[in-house]
Amino acid sequence: MYVCICNAVTEGQIRAAARSGTTDLWSLQTELGVAAGCGTCRDVASAILREYRHDRHGHVSPRTAVHADPVRYFPATG
Repeated sequence: MYVCICNAVTEGQIRAAARSGTTDLWSLQTELGVAAGCGTCRDVASAILREYRHDRHGHVSPRTAVHADPVRYFPATG
């Protein structure tokens, strides 16, 4: 699913970046261009990153070991 329509960034790309250690939206913006256009994807991208918080040893939190419901994207209206 596309999260960032402006730069054609998918949920899978964001999850891969998070698994590789990207921890904040600014880094994700630099790496993939997320939220560099209209900004509609900012909340969804941030939510995905929060799922992949790493502890001080670099391990993904246990909460993300089994994926819960995927983050849903609802385009802005108006």
